[in-house]
Amino acid sequence: MTNRQPWRIGVLFSQSGPTSGSGTALLNGTNLAVSKINAAGGVHGRTIEVTSPDPGGVEDNYRLLARQLNVDNNISIFFGGHTSISRKALIPTIEGSDSLLFYPTFYEGFEYSDHVFYFGSCPNQYTVHLVDYMSQRFGSSFYLVGANYVFPRESNRIIKELLKQSSGELIGERYLELDSSAADAQAVVLDIEKRRPDVIFSTLVGNQINDFYTFYNGTDLRKSGVPIASIVTSEVEIDRMGADVAAGHYCVASYFSSLDSPESIEFVHDYKSFFGQAARPSSLAESAFNQVMVFAKALQLAGTIEIDALRQAVLSTSIEAPQGPIKMNAENHHAHLWSRIGLINPNGNLVPVSTSKTSIAPDPYLINHKFESWTNDAETTLNTPVMANRNHLG
Repeated sequence: MTNRQPWRIGVLFSQSGPTSGSGTALLNGTNLAVSKINAAGGVHGRTIEVTSPDPGGVEDNYRLLARQLNVDNNISIFFGGHTSISRKALIPTIEGSDSLLFYPTFYEGFEYSDHVFYFGSCPNQYTVHLVDYMSQRFGSSFYLVGANYVFPRESNRIIKELLKQSSGELIGERYLELDSSAADAQAVVLDIEKRRPDVIFSTLVGNQINDFYTFYNGTDLRKSGVPIASIVTSEVEIDRMGADVAAGHYCVASYFSSLDSPESIEFVHDYKSFFGQAARPSSLAESAFNQVMVFAKALQLAGTIEIDALRQAVLSTSIEAPQGPIKMNAENHHAHLWSRIGLINPNGNLVPVSTSKTSIAPDPYLINHKFESWTNDAETTLNTPVMANRNHLG
């Protein structure tokens, strides 16, 4: 008798707590992909069934929920984690239960697990590009502000090394707790005004982003054109703070919803149809979507969720993603991804001003990195004006 039972997966993204906006975007991307796959008949005639309890942004909940889904529901395929805290909480349970984790978020690198597929950018695919771009166009003195956990601290460690390589200057570095208040953000803004950097580099996450950008918006430094550059801020946060607050600042990501490729147009259309016309997919939603589509394609090839067979199938799979063609790297379990720097325009859209010529091979340990590689042979500046002076922020 043919098995028609659903393929069961566990999905662990926080829909509440300080990072609920990003968690919801990740869950949306996941659910959209599952819906499309199931509408097309599933995989081998079997639908994908999602179980998605809410960890609430609590580290222990990720660990406990993964164990519960594995033991009580016999689930061995997981999609989840937003912050590096949540990923690191999940990995011991994933490895201990011989399960697989699809992780969609850009992160700080310097990690490998045979049980994890990393679909988010690692530092050579986004951080390096943005540091180089901002240094050349605005100046070499940076002020670093981030959330107080491993991803921002490790990302900033890399940024400080990049600044040393390019004779840049670090003139300030501050961290806010994940549950920080608006007053905490205001205090950092006041310190930035005193130190007057050329570039403010943000690794703030969740609700902190809105507080920080809002207070900064009223400063003389903002009016003089000193930009915030972020490896975190996306359409989700732009919509929350408003285009007037966000305009003129810079972000880096593998995907922006403003891309006009056929795959991106279809993705945006489907996303809006599924979640409402006001909804915009971010790079996190796109990454979550991509990893489910890769999973389905690999599952079609393997015909089983037996771990070894599925692992090998995933590592040999490529897709035409909304960001462009992507594939997995079998040596380090990271994806080949695109890199784009976007300038936020007055309408709140991210307009690409610099795009990699092709997808970038992942180098999570920065073994092969050369800082000058972007300017020498890897950067394409698009036909969008790049304001090198400080008067464009308005």
